Amino acid sequence: MSAVIQRLRALAPTREQLEANPWLSGLAPYLANPKLWHWSRRGVAMGLAIGLFIGFLIPVAQILLAAAAAVLLRANVPVAAAGTLVTNPLTVPPIYYAAYHLGAWATGSSATAAVSLADPSGLWENLGSIGMPLVTGLAMTASFAAIASYLLVSQAWIWRVSAKRRGARP
Repeated sequence: MSAVIQRLRALAPTREQLEANPWLSGLAPYLANPKLWHWSRRGVAMGLAIGLFIGFLIPVAQILLAAAAAVLLRANVPVAAAGTLVTNPLTVPPIYYAAYHLGAWATGSSATAAVSLADPSGLWENLGSIGMPLVTGLAMTASFAAIASYLLVSQAWIWRVSAKRRGARP
């Protein structure tokens, strides 16, 4: 488990990197709070939940929004920023495809609207029929991922601490 935490710390941006980011200049005074950088059970679990929620739901300015939400909710900022990396150019197509089908199922709309990228006019015409199922599916996915990650990280952290206290190797 400590190897996973070390990898997360290596991937997560440092306080200096985030403070130097011009998009985050308004948050710079708030980023100085050491509690936002502390690796605690609640802070890490909340940070990951925030990062996944924003990463799945919002396609632009994810790190900025995750950092702002982490500051407001007093979560771990680097974990929130790293959690948004769940969506990247390689993962967006399958995530959006699955979210669209989930949303089509949830809203009861037909998932047969085929969109051809070769015909841009067809894309714009079908965007209205794709929008609601896609947004619904992304909201469901983001909510599930946030809740599940919070619970899993919290439970794993509790298990690790109790194993250390018993003297057993985790």
